Amino acid sequence: MTSKQRAYLKGLAMKIDAILQVGKGGLTPELCISVDEALEKRELIKLSVLKNCFDDPKEIAQIMAERTRSQVVQVIGKKIILYRPAKKDPKIQLPR
Repeated sequence: MTSKQRAYLKGLAMKIDAILQVGKGGLTPELCISVDEALEKRELIKLSVLKNCFDDPKEIAQIMAERTRSQVVQVIGKKIILYRPAKKDPKIQLPR
């Protein structure tokens, strides 16, 4: 992913709310399945890491990206933005 594409996705992500939360249980298999399904539907999602989760948000983002075959767009504080183009009918067109 180029820096121009990353900047474009960051701009899109500013307008969306976090749809999933990582709590004290950390990265559970159920959470990974939910993230995978959300990425297939939306392509770009935002996760929120709750205060009671003691894991590092950057580590959570990397592990989640590996498990869902997505890309980490950005990690700001306790917010994680992930992107993966949909297999069928991708909606987001990245700049070249």
